[in-house]
Amino acid sequence: MSVNSERPHVFVLPEDDANRQLANGFILAVHNTRQIQALRTAGGWMRVLDRFQSEHIRAMEANPKSLMVLLIDFDGRKEGLGEAKAVIPGQLIDRVFVLGVLTEPEDLDGSSFEQIGRAMGEECRDGGDAIWGHELLRHNAGEIDRLRERIWPILFQTS
Repeated sequence: MSVNSERPHVFVLPEDDANRQLANGFILAVHNTRQIQALRTAGGWMRVLDRFQSEHIRAMEANPKSLMVLLIDFDGRKEGLGEAKAVIPGQLIDRVFVLGVLTEPEDLDGSSFEQIGRAMGEECRDGGDAIWGHELLRHNAGEIDRLRERIWPILFQTS
């Protein structure tokens, strides 16, 4: 299902299938599912950045109601956040978020990726940090704070 682009909305650009499953789980916790869409997987960390640059920057500039989550594996590289943010144009920096597991989703303890993603969404909705405080996810804290502020009224507000 595609988003209603006339209203504020969120696209998630996942690196691979594991990240796509995390995004799909997150969407299960959302009240306004017509305002979020997981896009097709990019097939790699650098391909997420390439696709964002080639396919999404111009579209986001044309539609100020659009937000984007780049969902990547940091592959153990903490500098990955800075590298990813370097490709985001200044005029979009408040509308693009870079999130991901410090290593890769397969290293997360627990259930299926979809169940973990749903718990992530519930914490974004309710303000918890049990999942986001996990040692492989806590590096996302700054991005999560920014993301919660921007997406809560779009995805979780019921009226």
